[in-house]
Formats: sequence, structure tokens, C-alpha cells
Amino acid sequence: MSTPPPPVLDDGLRTDLIRKQLVQVIYAADYTAPAVTAPFVTADGTLAALPAGYVPIGYTTDDGITFTTDLSMVDVTSSQSVEPTRSDVETEVLTAQYVPQETNSAAVSMYRGLPLSGADALPEIGEAWAMTRPAVPRTPYYRLLAIGVDYADNGLEIYIVRHYPRSRVTSKDDQQWARSSETQWPVTVQAFRDPVLKTAEKEWVDGPGWRAMATP
Repeated sequence: MSTPPPPVLDDGLRTDLIRKQLVQVIYAADYTAPAVTAPFVTADGTLAALPAGYVPIGYTTDDGITFTTDLSMVDVTSSQSVEPTRSDVETEVLTAQYVPQETNSAAVSMYRGLPLSGADALPEIGEAWAMTRPAVPRTPYYRLLAIGVDYADNGLEIYIVRHYPRSRVTSKDDQQWARSSETQWPVTVQAFRDPVLKTAEKEWVDGPGWRAMATP
């Protein structure tokens, strides 16, 4: 019987699949706006137009966006085994953390718990803003969309799109007024299950650069 050859240690390794998100953009919309269900043009993988109501958060710090998954497991233990004999997901909390640097209506509204559109929304930039903290702070639901872009070796775009169709701000970091740094509006946004889409998160990978990497 012949001896099988040893494994090839670099078999299947592809440096072109080591990706970064060189640029990230964040859009938000009121929960009354349509959810994003098809972020790409089917024919070529380019980005499709967003539904009405989505507004950009603008510049964020160079930490970008941090997506956190807080996974909690519950184990079953048995006297006949030192390892758990069963393990199940108890909770899984999805959050996105980012720090807006622009004092624009989208960043400020989410920090203050205000709607992004309608009669109670902030006026246009350049008009007077007046914000009064309510006795019971409001925590409205939003739709959050994050788009990251990288470039393939041929220079074409590879996109990763992540959508929280039903989310709200669950944490705000300190805001500092100082000569040494810009005014920031740091938030943590948590994803919740959308009753229509039946999920708390949707994610896509596509783009002309991604399609060009298909095996011929």
C-alpha cells in the first residue's frame, strides 16, 4: 500500500481574501422608513440607491465602527462528565459603536433620542436648534446601515453591507468640550429583532471587485 502524500501547508491560502474596510459610511433612518432589502444592483454588484429617509452620519473617528457580539451560553453538566454535556445559546446581543465628529442633525438626533424627520426633528443646519431634555428620555427605534468598501487587485470595489433594521441607542459615551479635540457624539446602537423581517441583522458581501474574483 502506497503512503499518501503529506498535506500541502499552503494549499487553499489566498492573500486576496484578506480584506479591510478602507472606508466606512453609516446611514440612519427613522423606523418608519423602509428597511434595506436589496443594497446591490443585481446585474453588476454596484450599490443600489437607498430608500427614502436614510441620512448620513458623516465623519466618524478613525476607530471606524466596532461591531460587538455578546454571546452568552448556558451549559448542562452531568456527573459522568467533566465537560458540559450540552451547551445552548442563552442570549446574543449585537451592537455597533461609533463616534460621529460632525455636529449634524443625524448625529445629534441619535445622541439626543430625537426623530430624524417629521415635526419633532431638528431644523435644517443654519437654523436655530433648541433641545430640551424630557423628564423621561425617549429612545426611538432607528434603521441603521453601515457600508464598508475595499478594493480588489483590479481596483474594483468590494462592499460589505450590514443592516440593523430595528435598533436603538442603548449607551452614550462622555462628550468633552475642549480646545484639543473636536466635539463628538459617541453612541452604541443595539440591534433588535424586526417583526417584519424576522431578524435583528442582515449582511451582504458583493461588488464588482468581489464578482471578478469568481473562479473561472
